[in-house]
Formats: sequence, C-alpha cells, structure tokens
Amino acid sequence: MKKSILSMSLLLIAFLTANISVKSQEVVPVKVGGAEISFEKETHDYGVMQQHGNGECVFVFTNTGTEDLVISNAKGSCGCTVPSWPREPIAPGKSGELKVKYDTKRIGLINKSVTIQSNATNHPVKIIRIKGEIKAPDNSASPIKPAEGPVSE
Repeated sequence: MKKSILSMSLLLIAFLTANISVKSQEVVPVKVGGAEISFEKETHDYGVMQQHGNGECVFVFTNTGTEDLVISNAKGSCGCTVPSWPREPIAPGKSGELKVKYDTKRIGLINKSVTIQSNATNHPVKIIRIKGEIKAPDNSASPIKPAEGPVSE
C-alpha cells in the first residue's frame, strides 16, 4: 500500500514538473523582413522659448528594414502641433525627416505628441514627443527715459 502511494506521488510530481516546464517555454516570433522605423531621438526638448518664437523641429528617422517604408499618416495631439512627413517611400537604409511645427503663441509648458502610422513591422504606430516652456517676452529691458534739457512750452 505504501509502495503504491509512493509510486502515485512520484508519478504525479513527474507529471506536474513536465507540465510546468512545457508552459514556461516562450514562443519567439521570427522576423520575416519588412520595413522598420528607427528615430535618432523620440523627444525634442525646446527648453525655454519666447512667445511667438520658432516652434519648428525635425525628427530624423531611418528605415532599418528590408522593404520600403511608407508613412501613411502623422497627427499632432492638438491643433497647435502640426507634423509634415515625406509622402514618397523611404528605401531600406535611407533616412527621412518628419518636421513638427508648434504654435508658440500660448504661454506655459509644452508636452505634446505626434502619432505616426506606417507599414513598419517594428512600430506600425509610433509616438514621438515635443516638450518645453513658452515664456512671455521680457518687456523690462530698458525703461523709456524723458529727454534731458530744458522743457519748451
């Protein structure tokens, strides 16, 4: 009886151990080529800018894949962030530029995003960001002094 219980216990332990090891093996997908997008930087920091300053920046990207990269759309998170991108395909190994224009008329902190849609197998939807701060112009540079000399009436 004890042998039978011991045999059943060992059989149960062996079964559970084999089942656990099968479940822990992870399936790794195999890449089969395609376009891939890689950015030099994914966030542009304007730092502190004056109101109505130049809100343009450029994000450089490279097609690190094996097929042409096509960006189908790029959209800013609000109307003050306007992206422009190349409409022609980017060949493998070649680079392109995605330009972002931020309207700097509003004072305060900037934290905006641009969502990019493409045929890239590694990032079909990619988000890049802009950040910084817009300050009001400094109008206290030199106060106006009255002219010196006699006052004529």
